[in-house]
Amino acid sequence: MKKYPAVKKNSRRFQENFWRMDAKFGNIAELPVQVAIKPDGTAAVRPEEFRGTWATDGPGGPLEFKMGHRQSAILPFMLAPRPLFLYEMTMAERAEKKQLAILRLLRKADRPMGGRQLVENLRAMGHEVSERTVRHYLLDLDHRGLTQNLGKKGRIITAQGMKEAESARIIEKVGFLAAKIDQMTYRMTFDLYKRTGTVIVNVSLVPAEQMGAITSLVSRVYEAGYSMGTMMTLLAPGEKMGDVTIPENMVGLGTVCSITLNGVLLAHGIPTKSTFGGLLELRDRKPVRFVEIITYEGTSLDPLEIFIRSGMTDYNGATSTGNGRIGVGFREFPADSRGDVMKLVHKLEAVGLGGFLMFGWPGQPLLEIPVSQGRVGAIVIGGLNPVAILEELHIRVRSRALAGMIEYEKLFHYQEMAERVKGLG
Repeated sequence: MKKYPAVKKNSRRFQENFWRMDAKFGNIAELPVQVAIKPDGTAAVRPEEFRGTWATDGPGGPLEFKMGHRQSAILPFMLAPRPLFLYEMTMAERAEKKQLAILRLLRKADRPMGGRQLVENLRAMGHEVSERTVRHYLLDLDHRGLTQNLGKKGRIITAQGMKEAESARIIEKVGFLAAKIDQMTYRMTFDLYKRTGTVIVNVSLVPAEQMGAITSLVSRVYEAGYSMGTMMTLLAPGEKMGDVTIPENMVGLGTVCSITLNGVLLAHGIPTKSTFGGLLELRDRKPVRFVEIITYEGTSLDPLEIFIRSGMTDYNGATSTGNGRIGVGFREFPADSRGDVMKLVHKLEAVGLGGFLMFGWPGQPLLEIPVSQGRVGAIVIGGLNPVAILEELHIRVRSRALAGMIEYEKLFHYQEMAERVKGLG
């Protein structure tokens, strides 16, 4: 066996061209491997775990692989070169995707999971995996510090793993927010007449020692009418909302999310489309125009979170002079349902969930935003607005939109906030 001879840069066998073959390494399952012979006679290999010494007698001949003490393998070397295109998913990428799916399953479960449970869940998600392959993935995740092996109990995700699950493969999150909105809208159980069931909330983490100082600031936004209703909640350290656990020395400030309105309308047979989140300019307390918009389909973060973190809002001005910029959402619903929606607005305000700011007319633009024929546009107030004023005054908070669901009975009127903060003690 000898190394494949060097090739010129303009050759079809240059490093961008990979040959794909099936490789079987001892007791390791058969896997697709991609190999390219570089100009210096060495081989470029994907996935990277199969890098080693490659040799061949020439095109069409067998290809031998050696790596350390690992068993050698003789592979059929395909005659025709196969270009590796930019968006072709390699074996390493497929493995990464499955490992990420494992991390997200462990994060969602919030308890140890064994290999068999993970295999069942992965297959239900459309991943073709065996128990042996999953064990291999788990060992790699353990080695990287993303999971922890608890023996017979199974694996749990580590803090580092949680961070990886949040940030990895960002392209997969594009459109995820829109899907999450639809999912949470469908799962909501709030009954407007009985005043029972779940509503959707955002959670902002505030240092416990600053809660007394922020009460009046948060109340200013509620009093000015720039909040999603008048209800809120507080979460003590250790309490959990969705996948957010309140850390020590922090308090979770829960505000009602404007997607709650979607759920109420759906419960009354009115489908609602959430189009975008925007920054609305006010003059003399009147909406004038949108200055920024971010569509829900094109982002992995809630638009209001982005506006708040970027310092683009002006609630201080909006609450003091009536001139400022606030976060809002844009909704569309069937034109024939406009009258029914208007009736529900008054009922929502009566239970502290009023959030509609403006309504358009069928097929007519609303603040220069075009609306399709047969539909009506509406502007709703953003749920994170009450905490945005804190960021403007350099009080750092960490907010999570659409954090989870809470029973309506656990909400209280914002005027009770000061007393409730004392109760957290």
